[in-house]
Amino acid sequence: MVELKTPREIAAMDVTGTFLAELLDDLTERARPGVNLLDLEARARELIAERGAESCYWDYAPSFGRGPFRNVICLSVNDAVLHGLPHDYVLAEGDLLSMDIAVSIDGWVADCARSIIVGTPRPEDQRLIEATERALSAGIAAALPGNRLGDISAAIGAVAADYGYRVNTDFGGHGLGRTMHEDPHVPNVGRPGRGLELRPGLTLALEPWFAAGTDKIVYDPDGWTLRSADGSRTAHSEHTIAITDGPPLVLTSRELVAAAR
Repeated sequence: MVELKTPREIAAMDVTGTFLAELLDDLTERARPGVNLLDLEARARELIAERGAESCYWDYAPSFGRGPFRNVICLSVNDAVLHGLPHDYVLAEGDLLSMDIAVSIDGWVADCARSIIVGTPRPEDQRLIEATERALSAGIAAALPGNRLGDISAAIGAVAADYGYRVNTDFGGHGLGRTMHEDPHVPNVGRPGRGLELRPGLTLALEPWFAAGTDKIVYDPDGWTLRSADGSRTAHSEHTIAITDGPPLVLTSRELVAAAR
């Protein structure tokens, strides 16, 4: 069931989104060569505890995965793109790191992901991250009242096609608010004019993710971490947005919120 949120409820989600934007800013500054992924996990736990927030990942046990997820953030490196299980790995020069996190504050959830390059970037990695960020911006721009869910999906998929990346349809965006995953599912490719009508109060997590060489994925033995099937590098960008009577509100980015308003 799709639940439309009131302006007051969206404002509460915006508080959570602001916190996530600040948390990812903090981790971005810390993610340098020589830093262990477990140090980033520990810092995320510290910030969540200080804020009195609640992790949406801790004890998360969906149909996929091996046992409950016992971390507060997904950290995926290079060819890993989704659900990366934080582990004893020291970041190296040029690593491509994707960070994905969702928390709840006072019962309201926001979800956000960011890909960064540790140390000196490779141009092909910059291009891959740029593609996910542009696809995310295109999806947000299509999130207007009266449009359809397929307009968002088509906008994301068109950017992927422009960059020459294929789109995996197993995992995409989703509704959220009271919980991390609500209806509807938001594919990263689709047909314009199709699907659910976008109405004010609809809150969505849009999350384009691409691999450089394939749309196929494989699981690590940990049962969680998803990697590109061909070993090519990957990137993932995500924001929580709210449909309004006008431009969408981007709840997990201060810059984009200001632009939308």
